[in-house]
Amino acid sequence: MKTILKLTLITALLFSFVYADAADTLNGAGATFPYPVYAAWAYDYNKITGVQLNYQSIGSGGGVRQVTERTVDFGASDDPSKPEQLQKDGLLQFPAVIGGVVPVINLQNVQPGQLKLDPDTLCKLFLGEIKFWDDDRVKKINPEVKLPHSEVTVVYRSDGSGTTAIYTNYLSETCPAWKEKVGAGKAVKFPVGIGGKGNEGVANYVKRAAGSIGYVEFAYAKQNKLNFTQLKNAAGNFVTPGFDSFEDAAESGDFDPKKDFYLWLTNAPGKNSWPIAGATFILLAKEKTASNKNVVKFFDWAFKNGDNKAKELVYVPLPQSLEDKIRAYWKEKGIY
Repeated sequence: MKTILKLTLITALLFSFVYADAADTLNGAGATFPYPVYAAWAYDYNKITGVQLNYQSIGSGGGVRQVTERTVDFGASDDPSKPEQLQKDGLLQFPAVIGGVVPVINLQNVQPGQLKLDPDTLCKLFLGEIKFWDDDRVKKINPEVKLPHSEVTVVYRSDGSGTTAIYTNYLSETCPAWKEKVGAGKAVKFPVGIGGKGNEGVANYVKRAAGSIGYVEFAYAKQNKLNFTQLKNAAGNFVTPGFDSFEDAAESGDFDPKKDFYLWLTNAPGKNSWPIAGATFILLAKEKTASNKNVVKFFDWAFKNGDNKAKELVYVPLPQSLEDKIRAYWKEKGIY
C-alpha cells in the first residue's frame, strides 16, 4: 500500500503543470511498461538536480510517433526499432531497464502463482479456443487446482503497446497457430476479448472482471495485487515471475551497439528464465544534440543511482557491461 501511495504522489507531482525553463524540464512519452520505475527515478532526480521529467505514459506506439514527429525530448518503447527503421527516421536507441510481462487472472480461490500454463494452453486461451476455465486442457496441467466452470474473458491492450509487442512476439515464437492467425506487433487484432488502455487499463479490467485473463508488466500486477500465473519456459520448467527469473532471462541477451541494441528476450533459454521478458528502450532524435545530452544525463544518473529503486519495483537493472556499451554509444554519437 505504501508503494501505491508513493507512486500516486509521484504521479501527481510529475504530471502537474510546470512553469519551468525548458532547460529544467525533460519531456518524454511512450511505454507504460517502465512507467513505475521512470516515475520513481524522476522523483529522486528532481530532488537532487531540480530537473523536472514530464513523462506521458501513453503506450509505445505513441512514444515512437511523438519522437518521430519531434514533439518530445525522448520516446520510450518496449518494441525495439530495427536499425534500418532508426536510420530512416533519424533516431538513436538504447535500452534502459529490463522487466517481465505476466499473464494475470481473476479466478476465485486460486492463489497468485498457483495456476500453471504452458505456451499451447496460453495461446488457446487468447485465441478463444478454450472458453471455460475448467477445460480439460487447463485441468490437465493443474490437477491440484479446483477450477470453476466460469467463462474465460480475455483482456488485451487497445492502444499501440510495447507490452503487446513483447507478449505477441512470445506467442508467435511458441505457437504456430498464433503466428499464422494473429502475428506480433504493437497493435494486433485479437480474436476475442475486450481492450484496455495502457497497462493500467488492463490491470483495472482484470481486477473487476471475474474469469478474466490479461497481460501486464509485473510491477502493475504487484501494485494492483493481481493474481499472476506460472509459465512453462523454453527449458521445460514451470517458473514464477519475479526478479530472479527476469534476471536469468536478461543474462541471455547479447545487446549489440552496432545494431542500436536491437534485441528480443522472449523465450530465453535459461533454466529458470521467465519466458516473456523484455528490455524497454529510449529513442532520441539524432539532430537534437542539446536536449539529448540532458536526457542522457538523466539516464546516466539512473544507471549509477537507480538500481535499488528498480529492484524494489521488480525491474532488472542493466548489467554494468551493457551500461558501459551504452556510454560508449553515447560518446560515439556526441551526446555524452
